[in-house]
Amino acid sequence: MLPEAGPTGANLHWRALESLYASAAINQTFESSLEILGEGRARIHFDVTPAVFHAAGAAHGTIYFKMLDDAAFYAANTLVTDRFLLTTSFNLHLTKPITGGRLVAEGTWVSGRRRVFVAESRLIDEAGDEVGRGSGTFMRSRIALSSLAGYGAATKR
Repeated sequence: MLPEAGPTGANLHWRALESLYASAAINQTFESSLEILGEGRARIHFDVTPAVFHAAGAAHGTIYFKMLDDAAFYAANTLVTDRFLLTTSFNLHLTKPITGGRLVAEGTWVSGRRRVFVAESRLIDEAGDEVGRGSGTFMRSRIALSSLAGYGAATKR
């Protein structure tokens, strides 16, 4: 179920999170995009190219972490409209080498609504196979979302 089309409430927050993701310097390095699907659900689309391969010709583990952490993080941050969350721990399970192509990391909020949030994510390759899975804990920071230029740009449209 996609969020409502109007620029109010949760939908405005979700679009602002997408804008925040796009504005992060690290996301200029990796060809990726964020899609907020609804409360507690996020999806990262990611193109894996040889530029991120290790010496044996497959994606380095940092790429798995980046995609899985981002998807889980943004799934959790859909529930928090005032503060930026911080990753406090993240567990990875890498199940298949990635040798390129378009991947999707799907994040889902699991629990928590006050200070600490738990979310999980899975990484799917073009063939529809799960190639990695992760789970993390995220906590509220002192950083106001409204103070971040990438977030604020979307809320001022």
